[in-house]
Amino acid sequence: MVLFLDDASADSSAEFPDRASMMEVRLQAQEDEITLLKSSLADALRRIHLHDHQMSDSIVTNTNGHIGSLTSMEPRTKPATLDRSTQTESTLIGQGSGQDRVPLPRRVQSLHLEDALLSGQSVQGIRAKLYRIPGMEEEEQEEDEEGRGEQEKDLGWTPSVEEPIQPTTIRSLQKEDFQDRSCSPEETCAALASVRTSDQNLSPRYGPLARIQEGEKTALWVILPHHFFLCCVCFPEQSIKMFIRGRPITMYIPSNIQNYEDLKMEPPSERLQLDWVYGYRGRDCRANLYFLPTGEAVYFIACVVVLYHINNCTQRHYRKHTDCVRCLTLHPDKVRVASGQTAGVDKDGKPLQPCVHIWDSVTLVTLQQIGLGTFQRGVGSVAFSFADSGAFLCVIDDSNEHMLSVWDCNKGTKHAEVKSTNEAVFAVEFNPIDSTNIITCGKSHVYFWTLSAGQFTKKQGIFGKYKKPKFIQCFVFSLTGDVLTGDSEGNILTWGKSAADIKTLGKGAKETFQIMRQTRAHEGSVFTLCTLQGGALLSGGGKDRKIIRWSADLAPERECEIPEKFGAVRTIADMNGKELLVGTTRNAILRGTFSNGFVAIVQGHVDEMWGLATHPSQNIFLTCGHDRQVCLWNTEEHKLDWCIILEYGLCAGFCPNGSVVSVGLSSGRWVVLDLLTREVVSESIDGNEQLSVMRYSPDGSFLAVGSHDNFIYIYNVTESGRRYIRFGKCNGHSSFITHLDWSKDGKYIMSNSGDYEILYWDIAAGCKLLRNRFESKDREWASYTCVLGFHVMGVWLEGSDGTDINALCRSHSERVVAVADDFCKVHLFQYPCPKPKAPSHKYDGHGSHVTNVCFTHSDSHLLSIGGKDTCIFQWKVIGGEVGESKERLASASSTSTSSPEPEICAVLYVDEMHIPQLCPGPGNLHLLEH
Repeated sequence: MVLFLDDASADSSAEFPDRASMMEVRLQAQEDEITLLKSSLADALRRIHLHDHQMSDSIVTNTNGHIGSLTSMEPRTKPATLDRSTQTESTLIGQGSGQDRVPLPRRVQSLHLEDALLSGQSVQGIRAKLYRIPGMEEEEQEEDEEGRGEQEKDLGWTPSVEEPIQPTTIRSLQKEDFQDRSCSPEETCAALASVRTSDQNLSPRYGPLARIQEGEKTALWVILPHHFFLCCVCFPEQSIKMFIRGRPITMYIPSNIQNYEDLKMEPPSERLQLDWVYGYRGRDCRANLYFLPTGEAVYFIACVVVLYHINNCTQRHYRKHTDCVRCLTLHPDKVRVASGQTAGVDKDGKPLQPCVHIWDSVTLVTLQQIGLGTFQRGVGSVAFSFADSGAFLCVIDDSNEHMLSVWDCNKGTKHAEVKSTNEAVFAVEFNPIDSTNIITCGKSHVYFWTLSAGQFTKKQGIFGKYKKPKFIQCFVFSLTGDVLTGDSEGNILTWGKSAADIKTLGKGAKETFQIMRQTRAHEGSVFTLCTLQGGALLSGGGKDRKIIRWSADLAPERECEIPEKFGAVRTIADMNGKELLVGTTRNAILRGTFSNGFVAIVQGHVDEMWGLATHPSQNIFLTCGHDRQVCLWNTEEHKLDWCIILEYGLCAGFCPNGSVVSVGLSSGRWVVLDLLTREVVSESIDGNEQLSVMRYSPDGSFLAVGSHDNFIYIYNVTESGRRYIRFGKCNGHSSFITHLDWSKDGKYIMSNSGDYEILYWDIAAGCKLLRNRFESKDREWASYTCVLGFHVMGVWLEGSDGTDINALCRSHSERVVAVADDFCKVHLFQYPCPKPKAPSHKYDGHGSHVTNVCFTHSDSHLLSIGGKDTCIFQWKVIGGEVGESKERLASASSTSTSSPEPEICAVLYVDEMHIPQLCPGPGNLHLLEH
């Protein structure tokens, strides 16, 4: 009995959402930390080893035992096409350009090591160690493949070398000159270049003084036990750093931005307006579909209550909830609606307070907010009273005791409250002719409540000679006042009042509610009951997927079976006695009659989604996810064009010609589908781990497949996207691939990985890793979906852990970038947004982490998909002016071609002493008290 077990587990699991959620978050955090540590270690080993080989010929010793100054080194030959702004070698003043070296000023040659030591302390025997500066990512020269292969074989920790340092060996900037700030930037730079140390036996490869390069930065670092000296020379406005989980990520500033600090970050003029919501929550919710006199069906998914006009095919949305909506009920006046939400958590993990909203379905205005701060975990069931024209609202929350409370709808005040049961509760209703009588049902129980003077009394339904079912799924009131329940055994039970059995219950026992009749209705559970005008009854089955019409005396009259692909019947709503609306367990809403059958008017996914791709020229898009469904949707008609079943689909990409689409699956297999025939025209397997990215080059000649095995597989594409031949493999990431983009010329790829790496690849040269990332700073990209990069650095919030942003997408006009985050939000930033804390427009509605976003081909709409909420939002892009992003860049660019002045960065620290420290300053040095 598959559906029966599924239903039971879904309801019982709701009792412990906090513990399960907490364990999931903790487990994910631990896995992320382990992945980060492994990848960071591998990256550090690789870079240290390559750096040592690069530095092997860079240190020259003099005859007097001193290491030669850095300015005496021969600069490496650079390609003629590169100008000074694109060279990664540090060029100190006067070096490498045919100019005479600036002589070292006398006043900056006399600071000895004794000046940095405690009074009376000797430096004899003190030993120096060379360590890699944290965050300084050297840009190695490109080496041939054989040499690189040998280096990888010898990869390992490089031991530091300890050597004696004499008192006169380290000379640097004179303390007096720092204090009076009389040193010019040129003199200071030359002084730094003249740093020398003694001991002629020092190894040229592992010496205690060496360069670590980054773009146009040169860093000298000598560490002594308890005493160290650090000085850096860097050119401003060349690169900036951002940190994720303590790991530095270097971003190189494009050449057309000379005044980075002058860039102004503003929210974009474009905005988003919710246009359409695809999906319905029928898998784990009951009684959540109603038909309004306006011709609209009202239902919910995620945090949105949807009002869908069936004949006009339009939607309106009630969006005042802050987390997932769990229950819904309609007021007797057929205008007011009450909807309850779950508690949820904010971005810091703190629980949010659940509540019930009473709102007007015509104006979408909230009339009352009930129970804020009263309910625990969430609201499971709600019901309006009928006998008094809906003056009261009954609520059952999701706490362990499932508190039953009655509220005054007009005043918003609590009238009474009681603990109902520790078992799951599925439904609650007022007696339609007596508002003091309330019935609840759920796991192994039916309770009859009486409310008097603010106090509840409870009577339990007696099953007597009948088998007690595990679950009472639903109930309704008949015209005679009897209660009809549907249970997990497939029976409809008729309950009525009867005199107490004195033999069983003893003397003084009052009347009880007992089963008067049992009617066999369905194979499997009875999920829903619906009364019709005239006393007829409709029942919806689970396992048999049948809808049966019963007469007032429970004689079967008609029946039909809904298609298997839609799942079981979850709820039924009557459309003015002519047609029926049916909500199913596979998140579909059907419309039809017993005579003509049923067709789907609302469809959606039933499990977590990750794959999203928009067509390059048509208003269609494709989604795939953990439910094994690959769905093609039409954004104009707001409907599902077709759906096929494959494996877990995690990513997708349309070929630029628009005739085929590739889908990456969880097993490492990927398939290419023909959009018209839905047939698989090609398939392949790359590794045995899940695929995360499918991206075609702009001209469609290549396909890049990003995998969780850390590789990017490149394929040649021919025959209009129907033939694929392996071209190469990009090998260099130390963690799984998360995002990648092609350059506009189709020759290069930018990729991100799970350990926050940004790498660049020359595909035309044989999938070669470009080690000089500085040279890629001006490259233009056909798309921008990488979450790490200079142009999108501002989308990251302060304190982000690296997993907070799941996806982003730049618009085709290159004016805005949309971001999907882990906190149920969709953000819209201006593009580019390279400065931290960039402002944005924020949009809610999703009830789970937003897994992906994508603009349509014309940028008229944005699509966003949720994780556990299984919904798709279609946002309309409104506002905006053409050319806005280019104007922003132009305003921050400088027409000057002169080189930037060097920025001197030096730090002097001595343990157990309070001495002046030096911090970065534009062209001079400032003093800080330690």
